[in-house]
Amino acid sequence: MIIFFGLIAAAAEIIGGTLIILRKEWPRKIQEYLIALSSGFILALVFFELIPESLKLLGEIASLYMIIGFGLLHFFEHTVVGHLHFGEETHHEVMVSKVASASAFVGLFIHAFFDGLSISAGMKFDFSIGLLIFFAILLHKIPEGLTVASIMLSANHPRKTAFLASFSIGVATMLGIMMVFVLADVQENAIGIAFALSAGAATYVGASDLIPEINRSKNRITPLIVFGGMLLFYLSKQLLEWMVL
Repeated sequence: MIIFFGLIAAAAEIIGGTLIILRKEWPRKIQEYLIALSSGFILALVFFELIPESLKLLGEIASLYMIIGFGLLHFFEHTVVGHLHFGEETHHEVMVSKVASASAFVGLFIHAFFDGLSISAGMKFDFSIGLLIFFAILLHKIPEGLTVASIMLSANHPRKTAFLASFSIGVATMLGIMMVFVLADVQENAIGIAFALSAGAATYVGASDLIPEINRSKNRITPLIVFGGMLLFYLSKQLLEWMVL
């Protein structure tokens, strides 16, 4: 039964990505809207989920792993990769660097894994609580799939790669579901380090890569959509906490 609910959550992730790739060509304005929604969603994930949880699990040392995650991505983007970046620096249609897209994928992959872990652990402890956790997490699964696919396309990855990215994050949800059956307990330090590194890298992607692209837009609606992405994540998190209580 737990696996069944995990499959539903994973399918929602894939559906979100499929909605993006089904259309042959997205106008630049729509790409801007999707990137704005994605940036808000990712930054809300960092500040509402990853940072608090990593601090809770690791204490002050979590800050070190956060800055390592942030610094590593900055190093690879601007030292190793150089100027593989936005718009006029490469191709006009490229809005996000390939390194940033990979980092966003990794961050969302880790998050999806722990989504699955939360569903499975909750249902093993108390099925009714686990079911509430499942419904709350399901709320942001389609936007999460939409997020990773739109970032991949904006980095000029082929549609096949965008689909595989959303599919892989669906698989990550299932890995989290299955992990509870494999391990008696999960090491808190390992979880905290994964959260902290992901927080640093995701902060860089959201604030240094995605937001500047949005700021260059002359469309006044686009910055407002950033808040929509933040609100979407916040509401799903609040609903989860309300249901569990």
